[in-house]
Amino acid sequence: MNDGSVPQPGSLALSRKEDFKAFAESPRRSRPDLLTRRQLTSLPTQARADYDRQRRQWHANIGPVKTPQLTELHEDLWDIVDSNEQDGDKAKGAVAVDAFPGLGKTTSVLAFARDFHQREIEESGAFTSQGHERIPVCRVGLTGNTGMKDLNRAMLEFFGHPGQMRGTTAQFGRRMLDCVLSCDVRLVVLDDLHFLKWGQKSGIEVSNHLKWIANEFPVTLLMVGVELAKKGLFGEGTNGRDTALAQTGRRTTRLGLRPFTIDTEAGRREWRQMLLALEQRVVLADKHPGMLADYLSDYLFARSTGHIGSLMTLINRSCQRAVRTGAERLDQELMDRVKNDEASEAARLELQAALEKKRLTSRPRPRSRRPA
Repeated sequence: MNDGSVPQPGSLALSRKEDFKAFAESPRRSRPDLLTRRQLTSLPTQARADYDRQRRQWHANIGPVKTPQLTELHEDLWDIVDSNEQDGDKAKGAVAVDAFPGLGKTTSVLAFARDFHQREIEESGAFTSQGHERIPVCRVGLTGNTGMKDLNRAMLEFFGHPGQMRGTTAQFGRRMLDCVLSCDVRLVVLDDLHFLKWGQKSGIEVSNHLKWIANEFPVTLLMVGVELAKKGLFGEGTNGRDTALAQTGRRTTRLGLRPFTIDTEAGRREWRQMLLALEQRVVLADKHPGMLADYLSDYLFARSTGHIGSLMTLINRSCQRAVRTGAERLDQELMDRVKNDEASEAARLELQAALEKKRLTSRPRPRSRRPA
């Protein structure tokens, strides 16, 4: 984007610096006012349409919620990133967020990247000492056939570099290094790293390339993917392939994200706190205290199997239906008609049966009152 316009939140492509900057620096969305049923029906036609559009957008972007899992991940990330203040002659430690789908990896990492961007700009200013635009974070999404040249090109594309289309792998790498140094980049986020074919030549090339970035670039590499350990990112061994990957593993800290569980009292309390937080964010005229945390706790756990991504999808879609149909509340009858992702639906029946037969419960025990 060269016209100076600010991209709208719904049109952001975070693989470009202008869009990431807008994502990181735009004000947080404001929750629409919660109107009563009477106030809602008294709105003029255009005002009602505007209000419902605000609610559509709000419910579609209702997260992220500061769950214990997100808090734990961010604390670990701050530890690693802040410890990577070594001088340029020392390689910096990398991070790999390695977890199953539906646990909020990308959402959590983007929330951290946003906070990191804001901190760097607040502390150091919007421009470098050389007058270049300060871009603390570079974020790149990988594809299934990414090699070294593709990775460099994607990073150059993030900065809108005019030399992103022509050149050798080495030339792309030098241009990328110039961009990182000129813009004072401190964090490089590589998303969907699992798309690489680690057993093939491109995977070894990219692994070696990641080591080169860690050695030569003054950045923290933050890699995000599914089953990265199984694919060999942290692999040990003696042959050429394993040795190349093993060095990456030695320099990389693996972090994960856990699902919600209900087999302990602590887990059940975490689940309840999550539902209470979502209740506060839902904007429906007939919502009531306990709508999610009391009346739908078991149901929502069965529908999401404790995966926050599935839960947020279900809540979002159910709120859209509640607004569109005029139901203005969430209950099992409405939510039974709302489809969720295939993985959660496939795993739902056995868990739902256990909950219905009281072999499991998602509800914590009431806290006993201490005697006066």
